[in-house]
Amino acid sequence: MLTAIHAIIFDFGGVLVDWDPRYLYQRYFPGQSQVVHNFLAETRFAEWNLEQDKGRPFAEAVASLSADFPQYAPLIHAYWEHWEDSIIGTIDGSISILHSLKQAGYALYGLSNWSAETFPIAYRKYDFFKLFDDIILSGAVKLVKPDPAIFELTLRRIRRPASECLLIDDSAANIDTARRLGFKAIRFQSSGQLETELSNLQLLKPPRWEE
Repeated sequence: MLTAIHAIIFDFGGVLVDWDPRYLYQRYFPGQSQVVHNFLAETRFAEWNLEQDKGRPFAEAVASLSADFPQYAPLIHAYWEHWEDSIIGTIDGSISILHSLKQAGYALYGLSNWSAETFPIAYRKYDFFKLFDDIILSGAVKLVKPDPAIFELTLRRIRRPASECLLIDDSAANIDTARRLGFKAIRFQSSGQLETELSNLQLLKPPRWEE
């Protein structure tokens, strides 16, 4: 007999909000996607940004990377000064699913790799964040996915065993870790795919086109 799911845990970026630093940098290099790609690759932007997700202050991060790449200093500063432009909006189908799960009575939680300095900007802008019973933010707890420690901390925070929790995340590494720890998990690919998988788990009614 399958254990009932009582807590549904959502990743944010790529699942509920459309975040990508390329959106911001396309303003500086319109129509030059390869230039943006090269800049992000040369500066190891993803690795650098992950340190902010772990809790490093942005002022320290910007100063350090600007010292390493002085030719890119204005672009590096731009990410902090105009960070909000790296999100172009919500993934509306996912937001609709989130509301449906809330109305169905499930406990909803957020588990996101996100800087504690930038998250309040998004929280003020998007009302859906208020649907969550609790949010575990990597920048606040100084741990990042896929480290098992942040999943274990989440279980302590929400007071549920992993077998009663469902993780929805777009990262294969995060999904793999969660499953090893006993979570049920769905790797997000699209809102339609998510809706179908949730209906297969009997957490949502089947999509209208399948009824």
